[in-house]
Amino acid sequence: MSSLAVKAARVFIPFLLLIVIGSDLGWWLAARHYRPLLDAAYADLANLKSARDNLETLVGEQGRKLGELMLAGDERARHAAQAVADAKELAKHDYAAANRLLQERTGGDPAQAAATLIDRELGL
Repeated sequence: MSSLAVKAARVFIPFLLLIVIGSDLGWWLAARHYRPLLDAAYADLANLKSARDNLETLVGEQGRKLGELMLAGDERARHAAQAVADAKELAKHDYAAANRLLQERTGGDPAQAAATLIDRELGL
């Protein structure tokens, strides 16, 4: 080997060794600085995923309950419509009797005439 190569190797090898040691030291310092931040970020991520899953479950349950309430409301509306129809059917006789009373009114004081007609209808 030539003396120039030996001199270059004597300068280059320590320089290369310093670069390797410096990069390793930089890597170690960066890891030491960022590891707690990464651990906290991973813990937050796990908590957020758990909260998201919980919220998804709650929203699904809420949707099911809302659907049940809508079906129950529709059922109540159908029952109410049927009750109104039944009440109209049952009230036809009374409505006709009330119309007859109004048609038989003879004049004078309307309150007195209505009382007289109601008493006559009731048989008093």
